[in-house]
Amino acid sequence: MITSKSTQATEPKPLTVIKLGGSLLEQLTADFYVQLLALKNSGHSIVIVHGGGPAINQQLADQNIETQIKDGLRVTSEKAVKIVQSTLVGLVNPSIVHQLNSVGIQAIGLNGFDDHLLVCDYLDPDVYQCVGKIRTVKPELLSILIENDYVPVLSCIGTTEGGQALNINADTVAGKVAFALQADELLLVTDTPGIKINDLTQQHSSPDQIASWIESGDIYGGMIPKVKAALECIEAGVLSVQIVGESLQGTTISREAAIN
Repeated sequence: MITSKSTQATEPKPLTVIKLGGSLLEQLTADFYVQLLALKNSGHSIVIVHGGGPAINQQLADQNIETQIKDGLRVTSEKAVKIVQSTLVGLVNPSIVHQLNSVGIQAIGLNGFDDHLLVCDYLDPDVYQCVGKIRTVKPELLSILIENDYVPVLSCIGTTEGGQALNINADTVAGKVAFALQADELLLVTDTPGIKINDLTQQHSSPDQIASWIESGDIYGGMIPKVKAALECIEAGVLSVQIVGESLQGTTISREAAIN
């Protein structure tokens, strides 16, 4: 039985929330998970949030269900959301947990239904159908697991009050979880190692710079939800957000970048 150790007078570890992009998951090697073990052994607590785009695409194709991407979000019908849920919870999540366990990290798979972790409303049912916007993140279960040296692995499926599964953008989930847990940093791990402007990866950027790049069209498509999640975290008090590749190197977003 897992019980909280919160009564012990121990110094809290720095908390890193890591979002694994679905398009990158199949490319990740054992070395990547060893990097996470090194991060954990260096004194960091870790929470992982993941997507699963390619796996979902394959399962939808097998079922002859077509979907489209609008503003970086998957328009998700009632039929499609069942496939999304079963793929993320039943296939992708256990695979990540297995990889973490294999390198010596104690990991436990979760989704938004567990202890009402992610309670959602519909984002815009007329446009996106069964896509959710997060109303509340309940962090208590995550905190108990972290305190007991586990790594929670959270798939981006939320639930309405009535129990309807909703698909949520994984960058958004990672940002909301980081805020709810008051994380020290958020890493958005993707197949694009950082923000590229004029084909140059930006090592540092500020909220004002990002807003300007969105307006100019230099940031577009699937990068928009990533930077918006990053900006929400910075606004909420997370010290830094990094958009990185498999090497965990990329663009650091922080308020201080505007000064440097």
